[in-house]
Amino acid sequence: MTNINTMNQTDKMRIKYGFWVIIIGFILVTIVFIAAIVKWSEASDVTAVVGAFTGLVGTVVGAFFGVQIGSAGKEKAERERKEAEEKALRMASLLSPKDAKSILE
Repeated sequence: MTNINTMNQTDKMRIKYGFWVIIIGFILVTIVFIAAIVKWSEASDVTAVVGAFTGLVGTVVGAFFGVQIGSAGKEKAERERKEAEEKALRMASLLSPKDAKSILE
């Protein structure tokens, strides 16, 4: 039960931090967009500045979610490995000493 609660807390933290990463990214892009409009009057200048910044923000946000998905996959694989190991140990404990000895040889 504790393992499930830990997984739920971890997932909630991922969602919470992911939400804030996206919101902060949108706010930063909006600030840069407004600053670029105020500073430059040519659309090409504004597009160049905002495009460069959104590329950077998109890369950082994408990397954040890539790491989160990778760590979620790792946690799932480790949990499944542990469950399989526990099943194998339970099955092995049911063997008679004679059968266990013949399997090990």
